[in-house]
Amino acid sequence: MPSRPPAALRWAVELDGAGRHPAAWRLPGARPEELFTAAHWRRLAATVDAADVDLLVVPDAYRLQSAAERDQRGRLDAVAVAAHLAPLTRRPGLVPVVTTTHTEPFHTQKAIATLDLTSRGRAGWQVEVSTTAQEADLFGRKAAAPAEELWREAAETVDVARRLWDSWEDDAVVRDVATGRYVDRDKLHHVDFSGEFFAVKGPSITPRSPQGQPLVVVPVRDQPSLELAVAQADVARLETADAGQAAGWAAALPTATVLLDVEVLLRRDAAEAADVAAQLDAWSPGPPPRSVRHVGTPESFLDLLTALPAGVDGVAVVPLDLPVTLDLLASDVLPRVTRPVVHGTTLRERFGLPRPVSRYVEEVSA
Repeated sequence: MPSRPPAALRWAVELDGAGRHPAAWRLPGARPEELFTAAHWRRLAATVDAADVDLLVVPDAYRLQSAAERDQRGRLDAVAVAAHLAPLTRRPGLVPVVTTTHTEPFHTQKAIATLDLTSRGRAGWQVEVSTTAQEADLFGRKAAAPAEELWREAAETVDVARRLWDSWEDDAVVRDVATGRYVDRDKLHHVDFSGEFFAVKGPSITPRSPQGQPLVVVPVRDQPSLELAVAQADVARLETADAGQAAGWAAALPTATVLLDVEVLLRRDAAEAADVAAQLDAWSPGPPPRSVRHVGTPESFLDLLTALPAGVDGVAVVPLDLPVTLDLLASDVLPRVTRPVVHGTTLRERFGLPRPVSRYVEEVSA
């Protein structure tokens, strides 16, 4: 019997079509004809909700998972998927991935603030960048740029978003029927931001959301992304298979919740899990693992959790196949691990984070 992890762990689950492996759509039970339907996402979200997972991450990018015709291809908009799931779930934080490279910060903050309103305070945003020439060509506005520049642009986008989220005071909406006064305009503030990449006057056109500022999630895979995480992340996802590197990155993130990404394929029999993984790779080798990869049983996965790198607060599980691995995670893993006590219903309350006061209220008070 494996020992349990020594401390309460945070959990995120990333759901990507039939799974991260590009050939997972060919496995029994994958229902490939339903991958782009609402029913597919509702089934997966119901499992995550019942398991009381901290974060449900919906990935997105301006590129296909694979260029090969044999592989799963095509994406739905992550924010739209999360918005659909908002009234259908009660517990998990809903975290769509939104790239900052070919989008405007005003649009991004508005979409995430809207998700926070529709989910009653359970919204997050995972920041991402688009690095390839193929992605740039889709838009035709600018050429691909070095990663360091893209992550500087991402940092500026997060800064602008936080300012716009603060631009409405909590009590700006007065709804005074007698006088016909809906908004107190004195409690809406221009952000007047001017930076390297953007100039944004503001204010937002969306009222302040339940959390004030939704949680910001940053993937850490290199030095530029680490710098953004240090400056802005509420939650950081470490994409590395090197335990020493993970511990080093975690040490640089003392104020963030740190999750280690683990790509997972589970079956109740270890030999079956190995056979399924081998079959997937025979159908399509797919990209190399981005992080730790675990192919095995729920018991062997529990063993892995007892040896997480120092400073790691939990895991971001990325199933290689769906729904089988997710179902086993919910039925055979999560009930056997220690979970943090949850106070409140918003995502900030779940993570023990205070609701921030608008910076513009503080400026007026000062």
